[in-house]
Amino acid sequence: MPSSPLEALEAEIVSCRACPRLVEWRERVAREKRAAFADQEYWGLPIPGFGDPAARILILGLAPAAHGANRTGRVFTGDRSGDFLFAALHRAGLANQPTSVHAADGLALRGAWITAAVRCAPPANKPTPEERDTCLPFAVRETGLLRELRVVVCLGAFAWDAALRLRAAAGHPVPRPRPRFGHEAVFDDGAWLPLLGCFHPSQQNTFTGRLTPAMLDSALARAMATSNRT
Repeated sequence: MPSSPLEALEAEIVSCRACPRLVEWRERVAREKRAAFADQEYWGLPIPGFGDPAARILILGLAPAAHGANRTGRVFTGDRSGDFLFAALHRAGLANQPTSVHAADGLALRGAWITAAVRCAPPANKPTPEERDTCLPFAVRETGLLRELRVVVCLGAFAWDAALRLRAAAGHPVPRPRPRFGHEAVFDDGAWLPLLGCFHPSQQNTFTGRLTPAMLDSALARAMATSNRT
């Protein structure tokens, strides 16, 4: 039996089968596997959030990677995006180690919680608007249970949009003009948690230099400063 509300929510997330397209895809990937991981058992289920229950910083991503979290069972674990992110979290003092390859490798976060707007790996890494909206209540409940949160770091425009929807679900309509995403863009009107934009640590961004380690370090430092204001 779950021993806490967060664990109960995790169990509910893991058992979800609400989106047929995502269920079919995540399970097919887990059966067919990538050649490099042919000897591994894939998770093949929705991915719950992970981190420090007393987190002041929420890191919000897009969705699990097909051969990353969908394989390992933990958000951002086992892929290049996670390698880039966890190294930065370790440099910032928010993680106890700079790498993470599987869910039982000892990684622990301090003051941070990582989650995704959509909990199942989507085809082509592109959830539909309907899938995004179906998943939203999980994040609404999750943020409600993380009572020490002070800032949301949005990894990419999709996560920024999801955070604005989270804000609306919490009873704070999105203002017009709609706040625009950008790296280190900030939206904070005092009504809900401040939002801080950060380019997603995808290979498309990190291999091209659109997001550098220094840029991610700067965004995390800003998030930490924001989280310590109150």
